[in-house]
Amino acid sequence: MASRERMALGMSGGVDSSVAAVLLQRAGYQVVGVTCVFHDDESSRADVERAYEVCQAVGIDHAVAECSEQFERCVVQPFIDAYAAGLTPSPCVGCNAECKLPALLEVAGQLGCKKVATGHYARIAQLSANGRYVVKTGLDQHKDQSYMLALLSQEQLSRLVLPLGALTKADARLIARDCGLPAAEAPESQDVCFISGDYRDFLKSRGFQDVPGNIVSVDGAVLGCHSGLSAFTVGQRKGIGVAGPEPYYVVGKRPETHELVVGTAAQARISKAVVANVNWQAFERLDDECEAMVKLRYRSSGAACIITPRRTHSYREVPPGSECVDVSLRTPQPTTAPGQYAVFYEGSTVLGGGMIQEVRQA
Repeated sequence: MASRERMALGMSGGVDSSVAAVLLQRAGYQVVGVTCVFHDDESSRADVERAYEVCQAVGIDHAVAECSEQFERCVVQPFIDAYAAGLTPSPCVGCNAECKLPALLEVAGQLGCKKVATGHYARIAQLSANGRYVVKTGLDQHKDQSYMLALLSQEQLSRLVLPLGALTKADARLIARDCGLPAAEAPESQDVCFISGDYRDFLKSRGFQDVPGNIVSVDGAVLGCHSGLSAFTVGQRKGIGVAGPEPYYVVGKRPETHELVVGTAAQARISKAVVANVNWQAFERLDDECEAMVKLRYRSSGAACIITPRRTHSYREVPPGSECVDVSLRTPQPTTAPGQYAVFYEGSTVLGGGMIQEVRQA
């Protein structure tokens, strides 16, 4: 048992962070609940109050950190820029590595805490072969959040504790009820925390201007027109606005010509993807091709693939020196949107992950 080591816990006031506080206390830690404020609005102030009430109920100290400028720089502006580039961003994955963990670790240092904890449903392990830290899947496969932690660095992983990795969501709610925690029946949090309504309204409020263009087939035939590419995502079937002998799917977006590319169900399957800015957890870099399972979106099933290092690329969004790989799928998969993340697994172990830059039809 830990000898009253201080632990900084990311505290939202929801059921997961509340139960994490209880479990850490039971393990002997002196827990400090840290609420990072990412928005200066009424909802955030209510969240701080809720988190404080949980900390009072559990019997731990509570600290508040102002992180709105960092959140704007690392999460919100890249979200807007991604849509401008014709991508479909997944901001929560990048946020964990670029904003939430760095903010929590900074506050932890100020509080004298060597370790930090969050309420994610995943596990941390250290590989015996090379000593590197990796994320492993949570035991609740329906709630597993390992995908969301694929971009965490070795420094971040070495200081992170995940108390809920061996629990199911039902287990967590049961503990919360048994302890009489105010968050026991709290609903699940929304995916994109800084958008309360339609993301297109948010983009407009930030000065983003869509440009109309043509809807074209894979063969280049003009089928209709659209009012802006941001309203569509690759893989979308409904609401495209054109009809054919069989349903159309969005299979691509061409921001340079403002064209929306659509195709049939057969044309909406991919066999290859290019993934950039890859963060490897299980090893320092990929020198030779390897076989793995890949998740092309958060809720998708894993697909068998071969990963091959790519020595050169021409993607403007990819910083020089960043690792880029080709992903060859063993069997064609439903298409996914560039801007989403590909996360590679070997069994329950996260090998690494990066942003999808390009997909190629089967």
